[in-house]
Amino acid sequence: MSTGDNMWGHRPESGYTAGTSLAGYKVEASDGHIGKVDKHNDEVDASYLVVDTGVWIFGKHVLLPAGTITRVDSENEVVHVALTKEQIKNSPEFDKDKHLDDRDHHTRTGDYYGNNTPPGAPGTGPAGTL
Repeated sequence: MSTGDNMWGHRPESGYTAGTSLAGYKVEASDGHIGKVDKHNDEVDASYLVVDTGVWIFGKHVLLPAGTITRVDSENEVVHVALTKEQIKNSPEFDKDKHLDDRDHHTRTGDYYGNNTPPGAPGTGPAGTL
């Protein structure tokens, strides 16, 4: 997704139904499981997931803009994202007590994911931008 697009909105093709809580869903990167949704915000143009990575990155939470979600499997309670584990691991540091409502942090996070979507990922253009 380019930084000019809305990284913080759910993609229509993801299968997400507005008003559905994704808290507790498992989260799958393009190359494997990364954790569970700890918090889900569904505000228009400000939607995101806070993912508890558990033992994968011990004690770390990551902020994922809703625009990174490629598919929501409500039956199995799994959220799939168009990111690799490495991209998520290298994302901007996130402290849910400090950064949750920090617009500057949201901008940095959106810029990071907008500029680090792998070429050919679902919803991406030829240069790897959404």
